[in-house]
Amino acid sequence: MSPEIRVLQNPSPRELVESLRQEISRLEATRRPACETPVSSGFGPLDRLLPAQGFRRGTLVEWLAFGLGSGAEHLAVATAREACREGGALVVFDPAGEFYPPAAIRLGMDPGGMIVVRAASLSDNLWALDQALRCPAVGAVLAWPEKLDGRTFRRLQLAAEQGEGLGLLVRRERARHEPSWAEVRLGVEPLPTVDPHAPRRLKVELLHGRGGTSGRSVEVELDDETHPLHLASPVARPASRRRAAGA
Repeated sequence: MSPEIRVLQNPSPRELVESLRQEISRLEATRRPACETPVSSGFGPLDRLLPAQGFRRGTLVEWLAFGLGSGAEHLAVATAREACREGGALVVFDPAGEFYPPAAIRLGMDPGGMIVVRAASLSDNLWALDQALRCPAVGAVLAWPEKLDGRTFRRLQLAAEQGEGLGLLVRRERARHEPSWAEVRLGVEPLPTVDPHAPRRLKVELLHGRGGTSGRSVEVELDDETHPLHLASPVARPASRRRAAGA
């Protein structure tokens, strides 16, 4: 993995503040241009499902993973790639140490524009998530929040609105019954296949979209060189994963 990826591993609150301040200052020079054009998901059928034919900058998107290996992470990273294509960093919040940067790089992410944050506590993680969303130099933020109360969710939505980036939240299916401040909420589940060499197929359902019709769904094929994609290594132990990601 490229050494240019910056990994903030269990920093103290003071170190976290200073590290983010330095990175934000560095990235201001590559501030992305203001753009009203929706961000593509990288998949035509999915774009056509969305109310804006893509994702609006300055909003949150929830990807709900229906089952193991749903493909939600793959779609979220592909969208982050598109959001950062014209400038701006990708900030990944990975407190569990399970994010696998090489998979994101194979999907086209620039390692020099990727920051991985592993905060020591939930409160530090949420604070840093808020700050990253507010930063105009950040093109996309990727996170796996387990629980979000309504007040925190609303704060993150306002932060994304201020920073004008894209907040991509990958969550478990059970979050479907919780209140959401995401502009778009999508359910992702794998479809069965008989041929193990065939392209991987996913069903993506629009659960909520401002101005859209919920309940509609499309099929998406993952047929590039990243198949099968694992953002979290399925075999390495957590300590090994952390070492691999920080190498």
